[in-house]
Amino acid sequence: MSKTAVVILNWNGRALLEKFLPVVIENSQHKGVEIIVADNFSADDSVSYLKENFPAIRIVQLDDNYGFAGGYNKALEQIEADYFVLLNSDVAPEPGWLSPLINRMDEDASLGACMPKVRDYKSPDKFEYAGASGGYIDVFGYPFCRGRILDNIEQDTGQYNEPIPVFWATGAALMIRANLYHQSGGLDESFFAHMEEIDLCWRIKNMGHKILVFPSSEVLHVGGATLSQLNVRKTFLNFRNNLLMLVKNLPSNKLFLILFIRMVLDGVAGIHFVLKGEFKHFAAVLKAHFSFYSQLSQVFQKRKQQLSLCVKREHNEMYPQSVIWAFYVKGLRKFSELKHFNLH
Repeated sequence: MSKTAVVILNWNGRALLEKFLPVVIENSQHKGVEIIVADNFSADDSVSYLKENFPAIRIVQLDDNYGFAGGYNKALEQIEADYFVLLNSDVAPEPGWLSPLINRMDEDASLGACMPKVRDYKSPDKFEYAGASGGYIDVFGYPFCRGRILDNIEQDTGQYNEPIPVFWATGAALMIRANLYHQSGGLDESFFAHMEEIDLCWRIKNMGHKILVFPSSEVLHVGGATLSQLNVRKTFLNFRNNLLMLVKNLPSNKLFLILFIRMVLDGVAGIHFVLKGEFKHFAAVLKAHFSFYSQLSQVFQKRKQQLSLCVKREHNEMYPQSVIWAFYVKGLRKFSELKHFNLH
C-alpha cells in the first residue's frame, strides 16, 4: 500500500498523457508516492500507449465511461493509500508540489482535504479558472475562487500566497484522506461531471473537517480540456448540479428560501441567454431544472443519509452575500475586494 496515490482519470486522452504524464512523474518524487492512471473506457490507444511507454505506471481499467465522479469512485475502490490525489490529465505540477500537501496532512489530523495553487498553463502569470488559490461559494451557492470571480481571472502577483481555509478544493488537483473519501460516500455519481468536488468538500466540511489551500504547492492547468466554458452540456451540468448540491447540503432553516431565490436567479440567467441569442443555453437551463425535479426524491434521501454524519452546518468560508450582486452591481472584480469574510 502506498502512502499517497496520485490518480489521473483518463478518457481518450492519449495526447494529454503524452504531454503531461512525464511532467507528473518527474515532479512528484516523494517517498511513498504512487502514480496511477485510471482509464474511463477510452476508445483511443491510451492504454496501449501507457503500457508501451510507461510500463511502471499502474493502470486501472474501467469497463465503461462513468464520468468524472463515477470513474474516480470505481477506480479508488481498487486503490489502497492513506491519501488520494485526484489529478486532471491536463495538469503540469511544478517541482516539489506534493511535499507541502503531504506534510500538512501528516501534521494536522483535522485537515480533511487540501489543494495547491492553480495557475493557467497557457498564461502562467494568471490564475486558472477551475481552482486559482482556493474555492468558495456565496450564500446562494455560486462558486468562485481566490483569484477568480465569475469569469474575471486575476494575475498572480503573490497576493494570495497565504495558506488559508477554503470552502472547496478544485477537482483538478485535490488531495483528500482516503478513509474520509470512502466514509463520505465519495463523489456523487448522479452529477456525472462538474461541481461534484464542491459537493464532496461541502459534505466533509459538514462532517467537521477543514479544507485548506497551500499556495507553496503549485500546478499549471490547461482547463476546458473536456468541456469548454461555452459548451451547452456544461451549462446543463452546472445549473442542474448546483441545485442538487444545495438540497443535499444546506441547513434546514435556509434550504427552501435559498432554493426559491436560486430558481428566480436561474430564470434571470435564462432570460439573459435569450437576450444574447444563445437559445441552446436557455434550453440547457430548462433541461437542467427538469432533470433536477426528476431527482428530488433521490436527492432528499441522500440529504437524510448525510445528516447522520453532519456535525457542522455553518461555515466561515461561505461568502454571506451574493457574489453576483457584488460583481454586476458593485463592480467588484477581485477576491480581495470582497468583505465580510472571516477566513482565519
